[in-house]
Amino acid sequence: MNALANTQLLTRHTHRTGPELKLMEEISLPQARAHEVCGNARHLFALMVAKALSGHVFWITPSWQAETLNPEGMLALVDPARFTFVSVRRPDDILWSLEEVLRSGAVPLVVAEMPEPPAMTPVRRLHLAAESGAKDGRVPPMGLLLTPGDGGAPGIETRWHMAQHHAPQNPCWTLSRRRARTAPQKSWHLQGRPGTWQLVAHGDSQIELS
Repeated sequence: MNALANTQLLTRHTHRTGPELKLMEEISLPQARAHEVCGNARHLFALMVAKALSGHVFWITPSWQAETLNPEGMLALVDPARFTFVSVRRPDDILWSLEEVLRSGAVPLVVAEMPEPPAMTPVRRLHLAAESGAKDGRVPPMGLLLTPGDGGAPGIETRWHMAQHHAPQNPCWTLSRRRARTAPQKSWHLQGRPGTWQLVAHGDSQIELS
């Protein structure tokens, strides 16, 4: 087979674009994909995403994890009645459950609390499951992997880091986009309280968020 024939047979795969969830000004997450969130305020970021979407949410946690979401604390952002909490016994069951719910396309958001970042192959399976769910299900599902430390799952669509930096009488969080296929790295400050946040990027003026 000559070089011309090889050139005709091979093609470069391009990243497919689809619907995006605009969470805030400059902050968007492609739907039908899997994303990673790390930092000590990663649960709050997941609730922010849930608030921006309509419909039911599946939240998957390991059974050995002592801390769980407080429904009363969630009320400032979302209605806890929208959530189904799933507790699993083995680490492998977290990814299996996440993949199956994404593939069903039954809910817009699936959150999984991970003991550590998954490897490349499971992440690819999650992307494929989300794409299948968007094609055959009711909604384009989004997967959020909540990982400890600084995260680091390979092949993830986006990676976000959110941490609290509260001062007396001045609640504040930092939010950083550490990885994205179509956007540069960037950091912001979130000031105020849920529902009345102000988003401040370095060198920018405040933007009020509801």
